[in-house]
Amino acid sequence: MDPRPNPRYPARVATLHAFANPTRFLKLARPLTPALFWSGVALALFGAWAGLTLTPPDDLQKETVRILYIHVPAAYLGMAGWGGLAVASLSYLIWRHPLANLAAVAMAPVGAVFAALCLITGSIWGRPAWGTWWEWDGRLTSMLLLFFVYIAYIALARADSDRGGDGRVPALFGVAGSVLLPIIHYSVIWWNTLHQGESLIRGKIDPSMVWPLFFTLGGFTLFFAGVVLMRMRAALASQKVEARMKRMAAQ
Repeated sequence: MDPRPNPRYPARVATLHAFANPTRFLKLARPLTPALFWSGVALALFGAWAGLTLTPPDDLQKETVRILYIHVPAAYLGMAGWGGLAVASLSYLIWRHPLANLAAVAMAPVGAVFAALCLITGSIWGRPAWGTWWEWDGRLTSMLLLFFVYIAYIALARADSDRGGDGRVPALFGVAGSVLLPIIHYSVIWWNTLHQGESLIRGKIDPSMVWPLFFTLGGFTLFFAGVVLMRMRAALASQKVEARMKRMAAQ
């Protein structure tokens, strides 16, 4: 497909199409993958170290509050991961670019890991604060549903690939699953819940405690992006090897 703009083909869309070319994508992804991955690891480690050693304990929650430096980025990326998956799926449904579908498939396991990490750290944090490991309130239940939706998408994408599908069914599921994101976000507003409200957005966390969180948020985000690029490159390499083997078998 010609990526050059024309009156029926906006320049911005043409740019997206240009980067959807596997050759151009790999040329960009090769240097970006290690840069994003290792800078993310460095920032996340520094933020975690600073949160453990340089910030004061909370007046009420004492030392257990330090789990927020892992829990908050995990919750954010668990949701943002599905948001990225839904956007990639929608792009695939509209423009039929295989790289968009590949991106969605690559994001799913990474997002699922962060969603699981959110649930685990939240449970550990909630035990001393709430007196229970688990409570079926709006935020926890909707986040658990998101984790199960991740697992369902991974299984559906794998089954679709095994039967030679074109990826439309997983893409539709990816778009439909995004309905959970506003439910998770507004759950602390819509329902009575043990989970605290939007403390970071509303400035309810003391500045002396919050600054390492920006390092872990940024670090885990870069790490997420690096792992997704790594998985996409591995999938493209696998497809290339598979295509070569088929050509050799046909000779």
